[in-house]
Amino acid sequence: MGRNRISETCKKFFSNENKAAIPDPADPVYLEANILAGRTRLPLKNGRFGGITYLECTEENGFMPRPPGTHVDLIYLCSPSNPTGVALSREILKEWVDYARAHEAVIFFDGAYTSYTTSGAPRSIYEIEGAKETAIEIRSFSKSAGSLRCSYSVIPEQLRIRDVGKTLPLHSLWKRRCETKHNGVSYPVQKAAAAIYSPKGKQEIGDLIRACTERARFLRTGLQHLGYTVYGGIDAPYVWCKTPRKISSWEFFDTLLQNGVAAAPGRGFGLGGDHFVRFSAFADQTAIAEALLRIKSL
Repeated sequence: MGRNRISETCKKFFSNENKAAIPDPADPVYLEANILAGRTRLPLKNGRFGGITYLECTEENGFMPRPPGTHVDLIYLCSPSNPTGVALSREILKEWVDYARAHEAVIFFDGAYTSYTTSGAPRSIYEIEGAKETAIEIRSFSKSAGSLRCSYSVIPEQLRIRDVGKTLPLHSLWKRRCETKHNGVSYPVQKAAAAIYSPKGKQEIGDLIRACTERARFLRTGLQHLGYTVYGGIDAPYVWCKTPRKISSWEFFDTLLQNGVAAAPGRGFGLGGDHFVRFSAFADQTAIAEALLRIKSL
């Protein structure tokens, strides 16, 4: 198959006509990527964009989005979730894989924080039967190895796309695209990423993740003792905290900031994030304890 043919096939498959489904709240990059690609329509009055199927992540469904009743082509899932810190259950992921297979859709599974998972939830979508036929998994070194900006995507050879009545392997198409566009990350970054898998690297990363997990639980428990409703903090280094007195996430963010406590306003992750803020457990435990004391005094 010639290079032009491959390019046209990839372009067609990830075209502007594809319908995308995105969790709300979610990392803003999913929506931004589709805005830049031209898949969205004009913004709505509530701040959402037309042309996107929003997957509600609420307290009622445990912040685990369910498949929509309509057809979509591209599905974005993040587990454990940024910002909620909730990991999708095996049952929910099975529903998504079954939906994607029935609709010939592709799941983009963001597993950036799976190394923090301790609840028994799946650490990879490929633990679900049939996922290799429909899912691309994205992993990031930066979430477990500090500031190293390096990631990779897993595209199974079983994943095929339909084009003009034929099915084509996405693996070889995507490989050719990457080789043509950028040919991978730089050699120094590759060496740094490889060091993570050395015996010393594995030990240090394990220690870092265990320490961060303990701090997340400390933060979660502390907020609960102060009377806050919280989620996450078990499978991810984030705690998703409900704002008091039904004030908006931006209002609570301002109150916290005025008292020397940093948090991320949930509204920045989508309409569904209002009335929540995201606390991070990446700080050391002394700083987290001080933050809890300041929150207590509000």
